[in-house]
Amino acid sequence: MHALLKRSLNTLRYVGWAEGISFLILLGIAMPLKYAFDLPQAVMVVGITHGFLFVLYLLSIAWVTLLHRWSIWRVLGAFLAAFIPFGPFILERRILK
Repeated sequence: MHALLKRSLNTLRYVGWAEGISFLILLGIAMPLKYAFDLPQAVMVVGITHGFLFVLYLLSIAWVTLLHRWSIWRVLGAFLAAFIPFGPFILERRILK
């Protein structure tokens, strides 16, 4: 069981990193390309990728919540971290403590 608990947290960390990076790319690269250079395709590609990673992030939170019996406040904090730039990276630091 110990390995499963560790794997669930590692999965949340890795998916959180991927989701956080995709969010930053969406905000910092794709959105400026769309509005400054009239390239909406960038938002479409990055947006779909980010949406997929966001769903994986939510599923990872659910998995960790079930295994580690997280409180509603911790779950809410993890969920809200996905909407804040650099949020998943901050969450990872808090999880590692």
